[in-house]
Amino acid sequence: MSWVWGGTSAVLVSAVGFTWIVSAVGERADVLVLARDVPAGKVLTAKDLRTVQVAADSGVIPVERRGEALGKQARVPLVAGSLLSPGMVGHSAAFPPKGRSQVTLALEAAAAPSNLARGDRVAILPGPDDATPADHKDEEATEELPSAVVGTVAGTRTPKAAGGVREVRVLVATAAARRATQIAHPRLVVLPASSREAP
Repeated sequence: MSWVWGGTSAVLVSAVGFTWIVSAVGERADVLVLARDVPAGKVLTAKDLRTVQVAADSGVIPVERRGEALGKQARVPLVAGSLLSPGMVGHSAAFPPKGRSQVTLALEAAAAPSNLARGDRVAILPGPDDATPADHKDEEATEELPSAVVGTVAGTRTPKAAGGVREVRVLVATAAARRATQIAHPRLVVLPASSREAP
């Protein structure tokens, strides 16, 4: 089963890879950092944030200005451990970016690598159960299978039970979103690491 959300006109500001490793020299200040992953559109609460000390000129939200973040929506998917900058929060989400849509796929355990992670570039392919029977004689009634759709993993959700269905959110071109949702039994293949990108 698949669901799809349409893209928005806002520009995506990626939170992936934003975690900083700050040296121990120079003046430091208490700033806000994400205590856990926060999906785009979620209103931030105190439980979503914690405090760390970083260089004073780091350009992120200091503790004394936490009011700029609390009660605001995450504009993009935020990753635990990321320093919180003003551009990450606002009055509305800016995700998915223009021309992109987020497709949520329900995948069987064997349909995707167990170590699938946000930012992985993947191809969404029909599974074995989607194949047309070889002895199908009615060519006019045979529907062409959807071709592969390339996208970027925007997030995953662990199955509730071992071996259960896993939810994976993938950013794809809006023009290809319908094609992705037409695959009844999708499987994901991770593309080479050189094509990895942040959603």
